[in-house]
Amino acid sequence: MAERKSWASTPAARATMQANRGRDTRPELALRRALHSRGLRYYVNRRPEKTIRRTADIVFPRARVAVFVDGCFWHGCPEHHTVAKANARFWADKVTHNRVRDLETNELLRGRGWNVLRIWEHVPVDVAVNAVLSALGARFRS
Repeated sequence: MAERKSWASTPAARATMQANRGRDTRPELALRRALHSRGLRYYVNRRPEKTIRRTADIVFPRARVAVFVDGCFWHGCPEHHTVAKANARFWADKVTHNRVRDLETNELLRGRGWNVLRIWEHVPVDVAVNAVLSALGARFRS
């Protein structure tokens, strides 16, 4: 059987990438703390729709608001995304796939009546909180 080539260019790169967290990142935790301090209660790392295999970072099911805190590297932030130097083709394909999946997720959830918020990791917490409050307010007004 042929040996499968690793996506990592070096063992050190592999260790660094494996150490990246899929949930409870610093930007997520900061946003959750700020929302909680405002008296808001929500679900963490949950599928907004059980039948759709997508997990939102913060979910307000009654208001039908799903919040995704997207990392600049992983989701291709137009301001801060950096191009990988090693294995550049692999990482470019990975980020492109993530962006396509993000758009598909938005469409799927919006098609089922959800308000989807995508917040870049670099957005200041107070700005992110205001965006969430605005989305929640719009849902409760309608």
